Amino acid sequence: MEKITSFTINHLELLPGIYVSRKDQAGDAVITTFDLRMTRPNFEPVINTGELHTIEHLGATFLRNHETFGSKILYFGPMGCRTGFYLLLSGDYSSRDIVSLVTEMYEFIRDFEGEVPGAAPRDCGNYLDMNLGMAKYMAGRYLDQVLYGIDDKNLIYPEN
Repeated sequence: MEKITSFTINHLELLPGIYVSRKDQAGDAVITTFDLRMTRPNFEPVINTGELHTIEHLGATFLRNHETFGSKILYFGPMGCRTGFYLLLSGDYSSRDIVSLVTEMYEFIRDFEGEVPGAAPRDCGNYLDMNLGMAKYMAGRYLDQVLYGIDDKNLIYPEN
């Protein structure tokens, strides 16, 4: 079998950032899949499930309610390796096109106060596995270390 695209990226050179993982055609629409890499694979600890799950709930809520992009959001969820998230948008986008959206989302998460949306037994299959404090910390870390000074090394996948 052929390797899928995400397994062809050199994870030893990959830095935290925003990357176009792939583009797919679905009828007349282009679907852009983004790799929102929060930690450096194989060099830094992965994101624990509580904060990962909290970021997913807050991020999905923010994105689906976004005035400009809300109707274009197809999916936002964690990577199995727990080093970041996938974001799927309807449309043909580059990494630079969504820097402000991703920055807004992580500022929303960093600054969030109150009950996490959907963190109730009726709404979520694992509602107890949440960690708002660490989600806010991880969002702030991503903003400070990556998003506020983002450049090509954090926007273009490394060469193999």
